Amino acid sequence: MNMTRRRLAAWPATVWPRQGRQCTAPWRAVRGFTLVELLVVFAIVALIVGLVPLAFGRLLESAQYRDTVHAVLIDMRAARHQAQSQGREARFAVHLAERRFGIEGGTQHEVPEPLALRATMAAQESGSDGSMAIRFLPRGGASGGSVDVLRPSGDGVRLRVDWFTGRVEQEPIAP
Repeated sequence: MNMTRRRLAAWPATVWPRQGRQCTAPWRAVRGFTLVELLVVFAIVALIVGLVPLAFGRLLESAQYRDTVHAVLIDMRAARHQAQSQGREARFAVHLAERRFGIEGGTQHEVPEPLALRATMAAQESGSDGSMAIRFLPRGGASGGSVDVLRPSGDGVRLRVDWFTGRVEQEPIAP
């Protein structure tokens, strides 16, 4: 404390007023924020609050799209693997009216509302309930077909199953 008093005593009276002394130079303590600084901060906060919902909506749609494409791709490849490893046919089914897809006898996935599904499959693989399926054969072939996952903007991806090899490939779809 003694050292602090010596340092303060070393300051000129014009800079650091002490014990009732008057300052000879105009000096005032700076405390708080100015009105301009507060207005700038409020404007920046308002801008951020206005843009966050737009960015969040796009982010949510993008995440739903990626998850749906990934789930369709994984289920198609799992059906192919299941058919080859178990030595019996496996079917990947799409129910367009109910907005769901998956391996028959397995977990069915729902398609989120902003996205759309389109399917092209063999006529003999269509059910009376509006379901469509791609049949994967134990020796590697398939009945063939494709599933399109579309965004509201019209672009998306086509997941195509080759009828000869049963391979699942994806390609972009432009609006």
